[in-house]
Amino acid sequence: MTDTFTIGKRLIPRNQLAFVEPYVPTDPSPIQTSRSFQARVVLLNRDSILIEDSVTDFAVANRFLLLPEDQTAINPAIRFGVELFAPGEDFRPSKPFCSRLRWRDLDGNDQSKLLLTSPEMVLELITDGTPLADAPSAGSGQATKSRRSKRPARGKLPAGQPS
Repeated sequence: MTDTFTIGKRLIPRNQLAFVEPYVPTDPSPIQTSRSFQARVVLLNRDSILIEDSVTDFAVANRFLLLPEDQTAINPAIRFGVELFAPGEDFRPSKPFCSRLRWRDLDGNDQSKLLLTSPEMVLELITDGTPLADAPSAGSGQATKSRRSKRPARGKLPAGQPS
């Protein structure tokens, strides 16, 4: 795994790619192409680039964290925050969103994405890189603290290890 992605003719540093989500063309699609785009790579500043890989294929190939309910893969190298989401009087989304993924772009501006996945599941995923369902149970005999203490801080690798 390298520190850059080649998408089309663009080289994108790993630390500038926030997440990958499905691409659903609108009808009639403003894009006139014979290529079969399946996903959209979203950068920290919310710019996006279409790709022909599926979200799952991209996530597996690049070790991104997959949120199956949202069909979204998030970059483990990015520091995300998670918030509870409740629709306000002025904003009633068509989907039952329950969490908000937050990050800062390179200019320090706040960015966010609404998610269907529960805030607890998103937090567990970005903290450990493991969904709650895959985490060891309390009765497994493995203490959570000792498991976490052996891991490097998110986005940092011990010296001498490839990224």
